[in-house]
Amino acid sequence: MHICLFDIDGTLIDTGGAGQRSILHMLEEEFQVSAPVEGIPTAGRTDHAIMTDLFKYFEIPNTSENRKRFETGYLNLLAEKLKEKQGRVLPGIKSILEALSQHAHVDLGLLTGNFEHGARQKLEHYDLDHFFEFGAYGDHHSDRNDVAHVALNQIQERHAPELLEAASIWVIGDTPSDIHCARAIGANVIAVATGVYSLEELRDCEPDYLFAHLEEIEPVLSLFPPPENKN
Repeated sequence: MHICLFDIDGTLIDTGGAGQRSILHMLEEEFQVSAPVEGIPTAGRTDHAIMTDLFKYFEIPNTSENRKRFETGYLNLLAEKLKEKQGRVLPGIKSILEALSQHAHVDLGLLTGNFEHGARQKLEHYDLDHFFEFGAYGDHHSDRNDVAHVALNQIQERHAPELLEAASIWVIGDTPSDIHCARAIGANVIAVATGVYSLEELRDCEPDYLFAHLEEIEPVLSLFPPPENKN
């Protein structure tokens, strides 16, 4: 069996900057701050980590009330920004997901830094949500490795131990963080340079497989063969 954990932004979709615009507008509306945000990376990070850094940057108290305001305000704006921005499903993705979802020997999940409700909004907007029955999200952890361990726990709950012994876990993502968190749970990695990181930057992190894009689907699908029939 193959268990495939997909990242979202830069791997499955390009929202055209809808997420970042939602955060910036939310900060203006909820916290009345509008200074340019410099030096706070977002690619490959969890929304929880980004929120924590923004609170520190703008000297906003990191309280449960403010965290709720941040998430609620962001999610309310995200639906609007997804409609405004010219985003897209990245080439090859829908064909890959459609092919893999038809096989009983493949289980599709998410491993993303997005808030869970934000992830669902994005996937529903691009009609990809129905491919994924489970996922690990960036609501509570700053470290992507911790999110990966949540995903691993979910996998262990979904499948019998004897099945997992022969299973291969894969993480498919576009950032070094995807590669590192995959290694944290002993997973294989497919890296794709459809986000902000170049082929060279991703190659330096030593993924198992590296693609410039996933438009040609056969090389990807060939990595998930059905189990051999021993009868």
